[in-house]
This record gives sequence, structure tokens and C-alpha cells, in this order.
Amino acid sequence: MNEQQRKEQAQIKQVEVAPDQKSVQQKPLHEKTTADFAKYFETTYKPPNINKARKRGREEVKVHYDFNIPEDMRQIGRGKKFLIRTYGCQMNEHDTEVMAGILTEMGYEATTVTEEADLILLNTCAIRENAENKVFGEIGHLKPLKTENPDLILGVCGCMSQQESVVNRIMQKHQHVDLIFGTHNIHRLPHLLKEAMFGKAQVVEVWSKEGDIIENLPKVRHGKIKAWVNIMYGCDKFCTYCIVPMTRGKERSRRPEDILQEVRQLAAEGYKEITLLGQNVNAYGKDFEDIDYRFGDLMDDIRKIDIPRVRFTTSHPRDFDDHLIEVLAKGGNLLDHIHLPVQSGSNEILRKMNRKYTREEFLELVRKIKEAIPNVTLTTDIIVGFPNETEEQFQETLSLVEEVGFESAYTFIYSPREGTPAARKKDDVTEEEKKDRLYRLNHLVNQQSREAMKRYQGQVVNVLVEGESKKDPDVLAGYTEKNKLVNFKGPKEAIGQIVPVKITEAKTWSLDGVMVEEKSLEVN
Repeated sequence: MNEQQRKEQAQIKQVEVAPDQKSVQQKPLHEKTTADFAKYFETTYKPPNINKARKRGREEVKVHYDFNIPEDMRQIGRGKKFLIRTYGCQMNEHDTEVMAGILTEMGYEATTVTEEADLILLNTCAIRENAENKVFGEIGHLKPLKTENPDLILGVCGCMSQQESVVNRIMQKHQHVDLIFGTHNIHRLPHLLKEAMFGKAQVVEVWSKEGDIIENLPKVRHGKIKAWVNIMYGCDKFCTYCIVPMTRGKERSRRPEDILQEVRQLAAEGYKEITLLGQNVNAYGKDFEDIDYRFGDLMDDIRKIDIPRVRFTTSHPRDFDDHLIEVLAKGGNLLDHIHLPVQSGSNEILRKMNRKYTREEFLELVRKIKEAIPNVTLTTDIIVGFPNETEEQFQETLSLVEEVGFESAYTFIYSPREGTPAARKKDDVTEEEKKDRLYRLNHLVNQQSREAMKRYQGQVVNVLVEGESKKDPDVLAGYTEKNKLVNFKGPKEAIGQIVPVKITEAKTWSLDGVMVEEKSLEVN
């Protein structure tokens, strides 16, 4: 870039941040500047504080439909390529789809080759220490690339960026990072990128206060098979081990008409499956003050839309009400696979985790679900080695897993996260004990999964074919309604379709089969 271009860009920036006659609230979204948001949020960077977060009020959340990329930024990426590395949950995956959509509208082209990229964003996860270490390792690996190519823009976003210690560490030790922004201001990406391109200092814009809900954000989804649909943001549960309420903010629900419109559009485009996303999806609608409309109502309305499969994640047992069970029992495109994180089978550990339900209440919920949906498949999340967990308390978790009959589980050794109450607890459980408990838990879960899979031997199941198997390009892979992975041989034309497959071999975590003619076999 020559000196004249720099001067022109500087003039643009001056015009952009110059005060005008409009108030911040009157300005269209695309005209708001960092300075405007700084006034609204008191500061552009304020670290999360769990005590303040617990006391947060129900300030009005505005919904904006006027997202637009300013004229002078629409082709700023022409001839350039971007790469986004995503860590963590489905919410982060969905955020990446939005950022990719914004960048594509700015003229950028996606690449998977690091050396080709003019812009690299690390969309980070803060839920576990291991994920954080991976990101800092990647930041270090990218430093030589930045040295070779000073025009490369390197950014860190997502949940890690919402933590004070992370931002401070990047600013002090990783000054080759150009841009740091959080989870609430993804829609600000065009503005932040321009500041990173033409400014002289690191651009840091992380809001501890939640943002509003921004509709009409562009998205780049891969294929026309499965899609994420975000229905709400944030979490108000404050589990003592979890940083999410600080990184994602309070619960804010999208308006039902906007969600239903998005689902109808996906159905019209030929998508076969959607997954409704939220940190706690079954708390959906609790924040509405003008309408009485909850998650069960939303699922009942989506049930009437012509899309074959509807899933949701993640749910909290405390908000899984009878109305939702009644709606799910209607079946149709509402699948009979429910992911229901229990975290522990011990009442004392559940109390220390601030889960606000007991073992007995969880088992009663499971009983209600199984009574209403007899063929339901239940999966879960479990943490072992929570501070001061005893062997007896761990045994209570094992017995609950066995009693419920979970067919799969995401299992973790407790990982302390700075800023959470649990991280301040003295822990007398040794690392060896934690690893041993994880091993024993996984052994039980594997056993239950293996027994569940045996029931599919010789059966015909409906498989949504997602593509070729990662291990063998001659084999296709997809998932059943109950989220079981199936590998089978079939024509490439089956990709993106729901096809009948006869199971020939049941393994612990997957099924092998052969595609059959729909006319000759009836699907179970």
C-alpha cells in the first residue's frame, strides 16, 4: 500500500469516528464506531467478573435487522484469502459460519492453506485448559509466518478472548497478534479488520456486557445437508466449574418468527437436518416479557415445517419441563435422541457444582422421558475428579450411568478455569485417581454403547449420508435418527440423501452395513 492510499484510508477512518448529530442509539448498526460502542459499554475492554455477572439485571435486549457492511469495506478483501481455525463447541462452529459469511461478502476467499492466507482468525474455546493451550501453541507457530509476511492479519476471537488473563497474555507476550475480539461483537468484524489493517496498535474490542441480537448476518454453510440454527445466546445457570456465563453472557432468546423463518428457508434450500443451538436451549423464551412462548412451543412449530430431522443441544435438566417432553413425544421430525448432561450422580457434588437438581430429580426426569418416548436414546456429559470428589461419590456416578442406560457420554477430568468458584477450591483428588476414575467410567460407557449397538444387528435403519468415510473413500458415512454412525458401501449419489441401510456388523461406536433398495426392505 502506497502513502497516498494510507492517507485516503486515514481520512475514511476520521470520517467514520467523527461525531455527528445522531445519538448512538439512533445510528444504523453499520454506522456505529468503536467510540460509539465504547460509550455504550463504558469501555471497549472490561474483563469478566463473576460476582458482577451473577447480579446482572435484565436490561432490554434490542434486536437489529439492519446489519450491513459499509460501502468502503465491501471489497476490502478482494484478491485476498482468509482461514478460520475453530476450537470447541457447536456454537463456535456456528460463529465461524457467520464470520466466513461476513468475510465472503467483503470479497475474501476461503482457504485451508495457512501460507496462502492474508487473514487468519483463531476462534477459541475457554471450556478446558487443553483447548487454551492448543490455541497459544498455534499463536506461537504463526509468529514466523507473520514475520515473513507483515501484511498478514492475525486475530484471536471467541470465548478465550473474553478472559482478562488471556487478553493480557496476548498483549504482553504475543504482540504479533493484530486483533482481539470477543463473542458479543462478531458483527463488528468489518470495522475491526479495517482498524487492524490501517492502525498502528493492536486492536482489542472485548465487551463484558452482552450485545444485542443481530439478525440477517450472512453465513457460509458447507453443503446442503446439516445446518446449525442458533436460537439463543448466553447462560444464566452459573455452574461453579463453567466459564460460559462470563464468556457468552446472559440468556438472550431470538424472536420465534426469526428462527422459524430461518428454518423454513433451510427447508426450502433442501437441508435434511437442523440442530437448534444454545448454551441451554430449553431455557429458550424465559427472557421474553411480551409473549408466553417457550422451547416446547418453538419445537411444536418447527415440527410442522417440512424438514426431515430436528435436533437440539445443549439442554439443562433443570429446564426440561413436561410441556417439552409432551411435544417431543409427538415425534415426526423431532428425533428420539436426547443429549442430557448430568455431570455427576452424587447429590453432594451436584450441589457443589451448583447444578440445582438432585440425583433423584434427574432420575425422575429420565423416567418421564422414557415413559413418553419409549424408544428414546439418551446421551450425556460427565465430569470426574471434581474438587474433593470421594470414591463413594464417584461410585454414585457409575450407578446412575448404569441405571439410566446412557448409550454414549462425553467424559472429562475436571479442568479448573480461572475466574470460576470451583477453581478456588482446594482439591485433594490426585491426578492418578482422576485418570483411574475416567478409565473406569469410560469402560462402563463403552460397555453400554456396545450393548446398545448389538440391537441394530440385521436391522434396516435410515441413514443421512454426509459423505465419504475418513478412512476409506470407497465407503460412505452418515448418521441414524439416534445419532449412530453408519459406514456402508453405496453410490456417491447417495450423499446428502436419507437412505435405508441394513446393518451387517455392530461395533462399539459405529455400525457397518449395506445400502438396500427401499422397495425390497421395510425400514425400522
